[in-house]
Amino acid sequence: MSREERATLGGGCFWCLEAAFELVQGVSAVKSGYAGGATKSPTYEQVCGGRTGHAEVVQVTFDAAVLAYRDLLEIFFAIHDPTTPNRQGADVGTQYRSAIYTHSDEQMETARAVIAALGEDGPWDDPIVTEVSRLEEFYPAERYHDEYFRLNSGQPYCRIVIGPKLAKFRQRFAHRLSMKL
Repeated sequence: MSREERATLGGGCFWCLEAAFELVQGVSAVKSGYAGGATKSPTYEQVCGGRTGHAEVVQVTFDAAVLAYRDLLEIFFAIHDPTTPNRQGADVGTQYRSAIYTHSDEQMETARAVIAALGEDGPWDDPIVTEVSRLEEFYPAERYHDEYFRLNSGQPYCRIVIGPKLAKFRQRFAHRLSMKL
């Protein structure tokens, strides 16, 4: 029996997160967008300017009967660096912060538990700085961000940044890849 849930996650550029999560078994949809800021209905240009307070995020729709929220977070923490405040690689600014915007009390508890466990036994020397808060509002990104990597894989950012990240992701999470590939 299907148990559809949503997770809203920020871990740097939403193109990178989308490209990975859309490959995962149990994920039915991934939508890039913005969360965590004050400006209503922000645009990409406004968010990139760093003054709206929003993070670039993906909203992942998944079947919790196939992929547990905890397992989704395991993938999330493996595909970005949760120890760098307001930065992922060369992408710098508050819009690139590591963030989990929860949809329920259960997600909030799970996110905090996963962070605590990774803080003790994780692969990082530095502390995890991932923001965990309740989702107030999700604003979908403009349509040209949808399936960005798949549609623009030849673009330099996609080749240099997203491609290598996806190769590592596929190797580490081969057991989680969707058969729809």
